[in-house]
Amino acid sequence: MILQLKKDVSYEEAFAFMQKMTWMGFRVELVENPGYYSLVLLQGIGSEVDLESFSDFAIVEKQVKYQQPYKLLAREVKPDGTVIHVKGTSIGGSELTIMAGPCAIESREQIMNVAEFLSRTGATILRGGAFKPRSSPYSFQGLGEEGLSYLQEAGERYKLPTISEVMDLSQVELLSKYVDILQVGTRNMQNFSLLKKLGEVGNPVMLKRGFAATYQEFLMAAEYIASHGNPNIILCERGIRSYESHSRNTLDLAAVPILQELTHLPVIVDPSHGTGLRRMVLPMARAGVAAGASGIMVEVHPNPDQSVSDASQTIGYPAYEELMDTLRVIAPVVQKRVA
Repeated sequence: MILQLKKDVSYEEAFAFMQKMTWMGFRVELVENPGYYSLVLLQGIGSEVDLESFSDFAIVEKQVKYQQPYKLLAREVKPDGTVIHVKGTSIGGSELTIMAGPCAIESREQIMNVAEFLSRTGATILRGGAFKPRSSPYSFQGLGEEGLSYLQEAGERYKLPTISEVMDLSQVELLSKYVDILQVGTRNMQNFSLLKKLGEVGNPVMLKRGFAATYQEFLMAAEYIASHGNPNIILCERGIRSYESHSRNTLDLAAVPILQELTHLPVIVDPSHGTGLRRMVLPMARAGVAAGASGIMVEVHPNPDQSVSDASQTIGYPAYEELMDTLRVIAPVVQKRVA
């Protein structure tokens, strides 16, 4: 249940009410919305409790019952949506988020070259993999901490927030020091120990949908992060596995409006993994923005055919510039703007 407090209730009053509810045996989260506060009751509600009695408190405007099993992330909690701020960049607001960069950091020269190009062509966040979860144990596994240091240097030099994938518990502290946003890949969407740990860090987390996950499973995984203290979560639709074998995955564009209906979290799309085909990245990126996504994540490389990781879905500089030109036309139609 969500208790929406009256608009004239101060933070101090809301916090005191939360403490009272905690004393009564409830687990409660205080959520700030534009102009008012809400209390989200997570645990401690038994059948013997009269839920209607909460409306009798003077500071309660109304109560809203849960429609879904995820409680902190339901749209009802923050009807206006969540906007995440990272080093001057907003994710979930009116600015279209463009996460771009190589699938894998191959060298200092490579990531510097990409960052310089992206910084002047509209990207807002620099991506780069330092630890690579590859299907084959014999494929390039990433540069590790060395790659993270290159990514951090490139981000700082060209004033771009950074994102990189964390693969297990042992890497959380390390990546938190080097990058701004921690990414959870599709294979780890239900790694609950990792999700709980990410709930304890200050960095925003981007959670990718598992390639066979339902919307509810996806949101319940995100709820693990939120319920352990970190509300700054970005959802990424990166394609699901279907019976179709022509493309690497099937990019589920319906996920964008559906997730936006179910949750207040920002939703972005990854057309690179969503298709696995370079020629499909641009049209599906455009389609994702047209569907209302808060942003896109694309793999960009100076020489895509020479990329050591996912070359077949990586675009080069000319294609990226073409993509940005078209997004500047599409974005205003869905009330977004491109940097």
